[in-house]
Amino acid sequence: MDRYDVLIIGAGVTGSSIARELSRYDLKIAVLEKASDVCEGTSKANSGIVHAGFDAKPGTKKALFNVKGSLMMEELSKELDFPYKRNGSLVLCFSKEDEPKLDELLKRGEQNGVKDIRILSHDEVKELEPNVSDEVVSALYAPTGAIVCPFGLTIAMAENAAVNGAEFFLDHEVTDIQKAEEGFLVKAGGDNFISKLIINAAGVCADMIHNMVCEDKISIVARKGEYCLYDKKVGNTVSCTVFKLPGAYGKGVLVTPTVHGNLLVGPTATDVPDKEDVSTTAEGLSKVAEDGGASLVSLPARSVITSFAGLRAHADQGDFIIGESSVPGFFDAAGIESPGLSAAPAIGVYVAGLIKDRLSAKEKDNFIKTRKGIPNMALATVKERQELIKENPLYGRVVCRCELVTEGEIVDSIKRPLGATTLDGIKRRTRAGMGRCQSGFCSPIAVSILARELGVPLKDITKHGKGSEFVDDHK
Repeated sequence: MDRYDVLIIGAGVTGSSIARELSRYDLKIAVLEKASDVCEGTSKANSGIVHAGFDAKPGTKKALFNVKGSLMMEELSKELDFPYKRNGSLVLCFSKEDEPKLDELLKRGEQNGVKDIRILSHDEVKELEPNVSDEVVSALYAPTGAIVCPFGLTIAMAENAAVNGAEFFLDHEVTDIQKAEEGFLVKAGGDNFISKLIINAAGVCADMIHNMVCEDKISIVARKGEYCLYDKKVGNTVSCTVFKLPGAYGKGVLVTPTVHGNLLVGPTATDVPDKEDVSTTAEGLSKVAEDGGASLVSLPARSVITSFAGLRAHADQGDFIIGESSVPGFFDAAGIESPGLSAAPAIGVYVAGLIKDRLSAKEKDNFIKTRKGIPNMALATVKERQELIKENPLYGRVVCRCELVTEGEIVDSIKRPLGATTLDGIKRRTRAGMGRCQSGFCSPIAVSILARELGVPLKDITKHGKGSEFVDDHK
């Protein structure tokens, strides 16, 4: 039976951030994840927005951690080498009658500590974003808003945590937790773990984990959001992230560039009973097109290259649930919906601080705070490409033509800490398969590289874990 000081349940952006911050200390840490890879849940399918912090109600945990996390993100991107861009955010107003709502957002932002936030006139909005609808009356502008690669962020923090000693157990779904003399006995993936403390960062399943242990039950609703991703040829339709005034279900359908040069429109917001339901629907995608199109002079509908859906963990309380529960030693980081991605770095620091104090943990002398990502041949200079190919000829063999990803990058994604073991794992780490053809040409080669590097037969290679095999081995 493995014994730990801290056991984190969930390897999404929140769990990985907490793991990274805790790995600064002389503690034995385990991260349990039910999926076959980190970043397989909410963290892989969201808008990639680093919110400035003007939307959350002042005094809430959402407001506190959003603004703190947003301010940490740029420096973190330099330390851990993931894509980040400060592009600013706009909230559009289409009628004079709604301008008081815009003023309220301005006041919220100022109370929350958002810097340089202001109201723009119609002419100022059109000068900043010429492709925004001519019907716009005014807009809230937050220059500190930004965009990030959500999987790049999550994987970078998880890798850095692993390098600093945190142990990750993938394909380990937690099935039971019992209070024990030494802390907690946890059953997951057929293994038993003993841990002094537990941190529940299980996303849409965080209520199930909490309710295994605590008498005071919580409820997490899976709120599905559908998106459309557009080709890079229309990626410059807007430069800022463009919102409309928020409603009861959140910030509504936004239009934003991505850090990789695409255009992203979404999400919808529909509460669903199935916490695994990431299907897209004709109705949902129609709403994405209609609502997103209302923000622009015209939405380039023929340039959609894929659609997808993600689930947000909406708590009944309407706020993040962070801190020690009614059961001593059991900590929640639950209900982390938008702006959860923005807040994750600050949540990691806060929760790690609670654990450090509880266990009187000492900081390591040898903590490694930086991480170098996979070389990117698409963005490399000619000289950098030549040097990489000279060092390793695999960097000269293009596998994914749409995104210009080479065999060298794919092999690196497999061999690095917490390396890819699935096709989706390669995709999230290198962007192979994320381009115009959506894996149509490169997937057979990527699958064969996976089998070769992992030393397993082709029949064992999957898209995203057990049940998604590519090769049918039945006779």
